[in-house]
Amino acid sequence: MKAGARNKLTGKVTSITSDKVMSLVKFEVTVPASMASVLTTESLLDLDLKVGDIVQLVVKAINVLPVKE
Repeated sequence: MKAGARNKLTGKVTSITSDKVMSLVKFEVTVPASMASVLTTESLLDLDLKVGDIVQLVVKAINVLPVKE
């Protein structure tokens, strides 16, 4: 998937909290110290994110989009 946003950070997944519809994924990044993303659980499963994964964090408007390459 090609991301359209220009602001990208690399982050490590530190925790995942899910229910049937939405998931909260928290990341450790260099600056700022940490970030979080709320996404659908379907998207979480599609990305196959696991705690410890290294992902690109794409910052677009008010959203933080995890992109696993």
